[in-house]
Amino acid sequence: MRYTILALAALTAAVQPAAAQPANAAECTRLSAAAVEGQFSRFTTALATRNPDAMVGLFAPDAVLLPTLSNTPRTTPAAVRDYFVHFLAKSPSVHVDTTTIHSDCHSAERVGTWTWTLTDPATHHSSQVRGRYSFIYRLDGDQWRIDHLHSSLMPEAETRTAHR
Repeated sequence: MRYTILALAALTAAVQPAAAQPANAAECTRLSAAAVEGQFSRFTTALATRNPDAMVGLFAPDAVLLPTLSNTPRTTPAAVRDYFVHFLAKSPSVHVDTTTIHSDCHSAERVGTWTWTLTDPATHHSSQVRGRYSFIYRLDGDQWRIDHLHSSLMPEAETRTAHR
């Protein structure tokens, strides 16, 4: 009889609407648009340090980086660091052209277009690279981290041929 009561209680809890279930530590946490902007500011601030470890610290340990200037998906902190060692050598600076922000329970996304200015370390020649980006932020313990970053070149022919 005791097991029947426990099973009935578990079944009742399972079919209750989510709003009727008690609140717990897994409550929904959302980032405001201003907080998503703050996360992106952390990215640009770390970028300005030219320190690859500062960049890696922004990413979740199991994050995926699909960068503009590499064909290799970066899926470990060491691989993310390797990318930024080489990328930061180009003295990158970024201008955001467009942005759209969405926030959900324990995650947020910022997507849009941007223009990078990169300097060749050997020739000191600067060039601009226009691209699209998608950041997905995830609540990782008590910190928001980059869970996924994808950036790709704009598809227009003049952009592709100008940066070969």
